[in-house]
Amino acid sequence: RRTAMNPDRRQILAWGTAAAAGALLAPGLRLVALAQARSPGEAASLLQRWGLLIDTTKCGECDECVTACHEENGVTGHGRPATDPQWIRQVNLRDRRTGFAQTLPLMCQHCEQAPCVDVCPTGASLRRADGIVLVDRHTCIGCRYCVMACPFGARQFVHERTTGQKPDVPRGKGTVEACSLCVHRVDRDEEPACVSACRKDGGGAMTFGNLADPDSAIARRLKSERSVALRADLALDPGVRYQGLS
Repeated sequence: RRTAMNPDRRQILAWGTAAAAGALLAPGLRLVALAQARSPGEAASLLQRWGLLIDTTKCGECDECVTACHEENGVTGHGRPATDPQWIRQVNLRDRRTGFAQTLPLMCQHCEQAPCVDVCPTGASLRRADGIVLVDRHTCIGCRYCVMACPFGARQFVHERTTGQKPDVPRGKGTVEACSLCVHRVDRDEEPACVSACRKDGGGAMTFGNLADPDSAIARRLKSERSVALRADLALDPGVRYQGLS
């Protein structure tokens, strides 16, 4: 028995077919192109490994990073918290013994040894040479193996039809998505939207930069100041590190 193809998935497949046929697409529409180059003519390189350092002592009750991320990437909710995508979410931690509470933003950790990439049957989950982990929506079949493999709960399955998409960020019902470190901004030599918003209207808790450059601000801080990786026991070498966690 044949079933009707989901309109959103049909549209995504049509984008891939059109690209193969040489049709004109909006700049940055295909994430596979973003995976291959960080700017026109310049390949993503091992000379960069992009990462985030988040100082939780500067994180307050605001949600500027969440709002900026979702606005930048066209991520909209449908009033269903259990299924609405969240590329960044605020996590509240409380020590049961002392009552000490902390708030931190949690997103894709952009691991060097990424479980989501290992389990993906189609290669839709991929890691660029510069460390950014992405999902190619055109080859994602929505199996959600990556969702189950991620120990941080950072991958989201799109249950609803998507609207208001941004040219640089293709989205579609029936696919998986996650924080991309605003790869389209990084490839324009800009920082992720969450970092800019945190500096402007938040607590200035986020530092973004090239972990492979010992002279970068983030590399110097990681060398001189204490930080931790979430689930360090898994040896995933994430590109996101945290300060101030007890």
